[in-house]
Amino acid sequence: MNINKALDKEYETKPLKELVNAPVAALEGVSEKDAQLLKEAFNIKTIGDLGTNKFFLRAQAIVALASTEE
Repeated sequence: MNINKALDKEYETKPLKELVNAPVAALEGVSEKDAQLLKEAFNIKTIGDLGTNKFFLRAQAIVALASTEE
């Protein structure tokens, strides 16, 4: 799988298992300031923290289910 466009250059060759523990700023488009704000607001420090954050997961579920609502 090639996810290079989703990551900063220095993280492009890292395995997924390692990326889980990488800082959120490793994601393409997430600045150090963005990462600091996520840490302050939600205690998110890593890509794994972001991917398992209960608020983000709930938002994803709502978006996914919204089209099925009657």
